[in-house]
Amino acid sequence: MSITSSELLAAVASRELAGANTVFAGIGLPTLAVSLAQLTVAPEVEIVYESGVCGAHPAQLPETIADAVLITDSEAVLPMTALFGYVLQGGRIDVGFLGAAQIDRFGNLNSSVIGDWHAPKVRLPGSGGAMEVMANSGEVFVVMRRHDPRSFTAELDFCTSPGPDRALADGIRPRGKGVTRVITELGILARDDVGEELRLVATHPGVTVEEVRAATGWDLRVDPEPATITPPTSDELRMLREDVDPERVYLR
Repeated sequence: MSITSSELLAAVASRELAGANTVFAGIGLPTLAVSLAQLTVAPEVEIVYESGVCGAHPAQLPETIADAVLITDSEAVLPMTALFGYVLQGGRIDVGFLGAAQIDRFGNLNSSVIGDWHAPKVRLPGSGGAMEVMANSGEVFVVMRRHDPRSFTAELDFCTSPGPDRALADGIRPRGKGVTRVITELGILARDDVGEELRLVATHPGVTVEEVRAATGWDLRVDPEPATITPPTSDELRMLREDVDPERVYLR
């Protein structure tokens, strides 16, 4: 059975949400993953979106955070001040689930520009709520379509969402752990707490440690015995294709 990149990343990322209660989901692959998790490992998970929708149960996947389909059957719709001031800053999010263009060894994220700020090669959407999600979630998962030295870089072109290590360096006590999981086409990187670097903990079948290290822009640390990730099952693929995203909003 042929498996696309989006299906691979969504299925593997969804498994990481086992046991999560409240997830702040970004649009795109994070939405795919958390929607699949609702059908599999986390049936009671509450999905929160930046537009103020809490306990989302959309009949189909939203194309943007402002998509009206998110409101249908949701448990609450809050004004932005309440969402950010009460839900996020109140420490009520277990997992923030984000994407990014670049990430460094400590899980700082860039979603603003590639290249020089004043003359960028590519201008990206920016932070949105990602900076607040990073600062206030218990932990953050990141899903990345590309795993190469340009995306996994020793130094970000711009730091959009600083992790807790930077906060500590500035004398600010962080609320959460920052990025603890990064899911890519090559494997899973992880760290357990503030002050640690991301390390390779698992690879997809057929991917070697040497390939992952060569695709990473810093001297990547590796677990003594990295696990091998179980490929998406036929049930996971069926649910993604028939139940989660039959209109192929994000599956491609």
